[in-house]
Parts: sequence; structure tokens; C-alpha cells
Amino acid sequence: MNKKLFLGLILSITLMFVLAACGGNDSSDEGDASNEDSGEQSSESSDSGSGQSISFTAKSELPSMDPSLITDSVAFQWAGETYEGLYRLDENGELAEGIAKDHEVSEDGTTWTFNLREDAEWENGDSVTAHDFVYAWQRAVTPETGSEYGPYFLGGVVENATAVADGEMEPSELGVEAVDDYTFEVNLEQPVPYFDSMTVFITFMPLNQSYVEEQGDDFSTEADTTLANGPFKMTEWTHGEGWKVEKNEDYWDQESVELEEIDVKVIKETSTAVNLFQTGELDQAELNAEFVDEYRSSEHFQVVENPYLYFFKFNQESHEALANVNARKAISMAIDRQSLTDVILNDGSVPAEGYVPSNFVTVPGTDGKDFREVQGPLAEHNVDQAKEHWQTALEELGTDSVTIELMGDDTGSSKNALAYYKEQLESNLEGLSINVVEVPFKERVRRDQEGEFEIEAATWGPDYADANTYLNMYLTDGQNNNMGYSSEEYDSLINKANTELARKPEQRYETFLEAERLLLEEDAAVAPLYQDAKSQLLRSNIKGVFPTATGPNFEFKWASVE
Repeated sequence: MNKKLFLGLILSITLMFVLAACGGNDSSDEGDASNEDSGEQSSESSDSGSGQSISFTAKSELPSMDPSLITDSVAFQWAGETYEGLYRLDENGELAEGIAKDHEVSEDGTTWTFNLREDAEWENGDSVTAHDFVYAWQRAVTPETGSEYGPYFLGGVVENATAVADGEMEPSELGVEAVDDYTFEVNLEQPVPYFDSMTVFITFMPLNQSYVEEQGDDFSTEADTTLANGPFKMTEWTHGEGWKVEKNEDYWDQESVELEEIDVKVIKETSTAVNLFQTGELDQAELNAEFVDEYRSSEHFQVVENPYLYFFKFNQESHEALANVNARKAISMAIDRQSLTDVILNDGSVPAEGYVPSNFVTVPGTDGKDFREVQGPLAEHNVDQAKEHWQTALEELGTDSVTIELMGDDTGSSKNALAYYKEQLESNLEGLSINVVEVPFKERVRRDQEGEFEIEAATWGPDYADANTYLNMYLTDGQNNNMGYSSEEYDSLINKANTELARKPEQRYETFLEAERLLLEEDAAVAPLYQDAKSQLLRSNIKGVFPTATGPNFEFKWASVE
């Protein structure tokens, strides 16, 4: 989580992915802000953040605020502000105190004991205790809960989590224990050197059992059925329009929280957000290519790089052509990633060179060299090779034409990017027709999870600070695979890295490097496209908002309006 280099001070609220598990490209707007109203003078003339109240945008609705059920980046963001787990991330990406004051790890690396503070409370006045963590983690892997990330994150990590998720053991047999009210013990299946960084992720948040059970199916579906223990609490939630969070006076560190209110508005079109920023009704507006050059000189303009990867997900079970490795290689090589980022996106994003992003993790034993620097580029634009692979694929398929559906988001610059992909693929690969399907973000997440796509314009952001957060996605039948990819060799490499090499960092990362080469160079299981960055307008009088690579996309706890 803490190995990243960002160019700006804040990560846009609308970072999408997911899946964790998936998100999508952001979108172009319909209509333009008029030149008369869109100049720098009007955007700089009003600092609408008055007092300690600010307004931000989101491009999609909150599907849920239930930590056990959340899978989208918008909910990660706001649940991350209203909940607090064992740790938070500070401005330097380092672990800062949360409910845990500190922890100890056993000599064999499998038992983690977290010492909890005694002054943390829920907004209803109940104390936050070790029992809240036990309940939440058990709930996350209980089959009836229907959590996607619970079995994914805890399985193979926390003792018995997989067996509980598979219905073979009772939730009470999960390897977690409240030694006393303020001592939380976790037993792992095997050493996990980055386990403390995992606890920042939303699935690991505590839950107040009596409150959750009292709300039943309504829990975290409305503002008045949520319960906060973090810096902010949700006070309004108008579905489809937006929500509001306010300072939580019951938060243990409430003296560090200066913001009194954050008003979030769901706005899908960039032009709308820019106009509202100009009139002072918003304090933040994400920019797409159309507006970047216009506002680049504004004092409110910011660009932030982040380790979010946008890529093609090839569903090998949904289309015969996508089960053909030559077809997948052709599609990947046919895309000019440099033009995509420089012209179509124009927001600071950079071409992706591999599946593990740059400026995210360093490789042990290399004097701090970045993973991408050590590995080198594995994704390239080469039209001649693309055509060769495509002709070979057509011969192997016994056809001279193929039609494939490309699914992506219906908001933001996603529309422009999807049109660009279609043009690139159809013009460079003779006989290929691309049918673009634009769907709402929530629907794309559902289709991804159900494997209801052919090619998906997907995204993935890290869940913890380790290359495994990207590379373990494609284990056979993995919960975030959903595309029919299976390789015994790949499975063996990832499992080896996380078992026998778990406490041998240099060998472990050598194995990760080998696995990435297999995933991209040999199998072309996915096609990395670009590494995300965001250009946006943020009032210059708003200070202390900073991005994080994992957990919430950005942190408001220490923010203020000057």
C-alpha cells in the first residue's frame, strides 16, 4: 500500500474498477461548456468551500455501504471514511493508528495479535471491541452473507476461511479470537508478510453485531441504517442523486478532523460537473480530454497518477475466437496505447507496459527498483505482428470474419475510449467487427462477476501493497477470474510464491516476474491498456486531501478548508 509515487495531491472520487474487482474508464460528456462561461476566471473566482463544508462528485450510485458486500470503488471510498479498521493510511502511504494501537507477530509469522484502543466508539455510543472484528470477519466468509470479497481476501489467508466459505466448517471455527475486549488475535494459514496492509481494505472493517442484526436486510441500504466508527458518518443518502457525510463527533480522533461536512453529488457528465464548479456549486470536478487543455493553467488544476490498471479482459468461454491465443495476442498488439493516452484520454494516464503497474511495488534485492523497471515492457503496439497473429487465428478458426462484443461503462471518457478501441481493432485486423455495448457501472460489475461478457474494458486497483494483489486474480476458478482462463503452470507459480516462498522475498518476486511473463507474453490472457491518472479541478483552498493506493481512493480525515 505504501509504495507509490503520485503527481498530485488528490485522487479523483470517481476512480472506477474493481473489483476491487472491476471499474471502468471514465467518460466523455454530452455537450460542451460554452467558451463564454468556461474560462479560467470564472473557475477561479469562487471558492465555494465555505467554513468546513465541501462538495464533491461521484459518477455512480452507491450500490451498498455494507463492508461485507461492497465491490465497487465509489463505495470503497465512502465506507472507508465512515468505517475504521485496524489501521488507516497516512499521507506517506504508511500505516497509521486506527482501532489498533500496535500489533505483534509470532516467530513463525502465522499469529498476529492486535492491541486495540479502549476509547473507540460507534456513533451509537457502543465501544468498538475485538468482538466487532471477530463478528465482521466471520460474517464476511459465512456463505449466507453472499460476500464476494470475504472468501477472496480471507480464503487461504486466515485459518479455516476457505472451509467456512465452502460450508464445511462453522463460522466460529474461523481463525480469529477476541482474547479480551481489546485484544484481537488472528491465526493465518501460512505467513503473509503484507497482512497488516490488507487490514486497511474495507472487508476487514469491524461491525456492531447487535446493530447489524437489528437492521436485517436493510443494513447499510439507507443513511439511517448505517453505523459509523470512522472520521465521518452518513447523514443523507438520496439514491441516484447523492449523499452526505458529516464529522463523527464520537470518533476517537475527532480532534484531527476539521471538515464538518462533505456533500457528494452523482454527476455522470463532465460538462455538467465543470459548469457546476464554475458557478461555485461544486468544489471538485473531474476533467476529460476536452477540458484538460482549457484548464491546465488554472490554480485549481491537478493531475494524479495512481496504480489503477485499465485492460481488456478476454472471456475464453464466451467466444471461440477469444479462446484462441493468436486472436488474443492480435487484439492486444493492435491497440496504439500512446495515442490512446496522449490524444483520447489526455488526462495524464500513461500506456500500460504490464499487468503490475509502475510506481507501485519495488522488487526485493534490487536496491529499490520498481517492478516494471525490473520486468520491462510486456505489452506493446505492433500492427505488423498483430496482423500476423490475426491471420493465423482466422486460419485456425476456419473463418474469414469474426464479430466480438466489447463491453464498457456508459459514463465519462469510457465512451471515447470504447470508440477508439473499435476503430483500432477494425482498421488493423481485417475481418474483425466490434459491437460496443455501454452499460451502467453497476451492471458492468454484475456482468463481470457472472462472466456475462466477451471482451470487457475493465480496471483493477490494488487491495494491498504487494504484486500478488494483481497476479492472483487469474488462478483457475479464482473469484475475480470470471473469464475461463486456466493454466496449471500459472497456478503453480502463484501458489509457490505465496506458500513455500512466503518468507523468501527475493525468490518470491522472481516467481511473480515469471508469472507475469506467462500471463501476458505466452498466454495473452488479458491485454493491459493504460495506467490511470486523473486531471481535475479542486478548489485551491481545500488542503490535506491526499490519495492512497489501497483502501479508499483518497483520504479526507486530515482535510480542511482554508
